[in-house]
Amino acid sequence: MAILINWLIPMNFSARLLQIRKSQGLTQQGLADAASLHINQIRRYEAGTAQPTLEGLIKLAQALHVSLDDLVFEANERGPSDKLKLLFEAAERLSEKEQAIIQELLEGMIIKYEARRWTQQTG
Repeated sequence: MAILINWLIPMNFSARLLQIRKSQGLTQQGLADAASLHINQIRRYEAGTAQPTLEGLIKLAQALHVSLDDLVFEANERGPSDKLKLLFEAAERLSEKEQAIIQELLEGMIIKYEARRWTQQTG
């Protein structure tokens, strides 16, 4: 699990953590106390020499009153593009049966794309 977390956390996590902490007027000790973490861990996270576990990320997000996405990802780094958002909003107005069909189509296309990409990488 730790390997997966390290892969998912962007390289600029330390800068984002520092920025959010400072914007809220917290010291490293204040954040450590609020998140029930040791100050040395906060120092390591901000220096980029350590990555928090999922439990640590959750504690930090709760202490900073931000979502995990806000803590870990840049704005617009996650989620659909504006064009896809509009399409999803339009799909929300369809019946449940029509939405299920759209979902099946999307899942099929994603599986097809991922299989093709995997084949190209391994072939």
